[in-house]
Amino acid sequence: MNESQQAVGPRIAALSGATREAIQALLADFAEARTAEGLRVAGLVEANACPDEAGCGRLAVRDLATGEIIAISQDLGPGSVACNLDPRGLANACLAVERAVARGVDVVVLSKFGKQEAARGGLSDAFRVAIGAGVPVVTAVAPTLAADWARFAGPLSDAVHAQAPALAQWWSAQRLATRRAANDAA
Repeated sequence: MNESQQAVGPRIAALSGATREAIQALLADFAEARTAEGLRVAGLVEANACPDEAGCGRLAVRDLATGEIIAISQDLGPGSVACNLDPRGLANACLAVERAVARGVDVVVLSKFGKQEAARGGLSDAFRVAIGAGVPVVTAVAPTLAADWARFAGPLSDAVHAQAPALAQWWSAQRLATRRAANDAA
């Protein structure tokens, strides 16, 4: 990062304090609002992989730049209790975000920092690409992964309560800090 980006301060809103469903809805609403403002939004939010099936265990994410639903689980057969996360699907989702950031975006929304990311897999590269580009990131972090998150994001992260007013306040501060940094650089 250059000096002006460092002066901006924390660039990642780490949401916690609500259910997974509430946080995913908040992330989707945030992305939709930024898009309505004319901003370029990239990222992923959880999507219903099988809307017509009760008890479906398949996972998917929606690409916020294209609207595409990307399956991130694999069929392990009936009766399987193993993790069905599909590394190939997750890699494709990560690549979609990386490509969007390379084209230029104003904000990245990533569904969560989970166990895969804590192990430096999953969406880790999408986080790194966005951070490296100086793009603000909004994500969710489960309390059980707080220590892993702190090691991963360090001082680039702000803990934000998963409520619309708190996220709006964080976003306003980011926009103001970005404008100040741009003015200082000019």
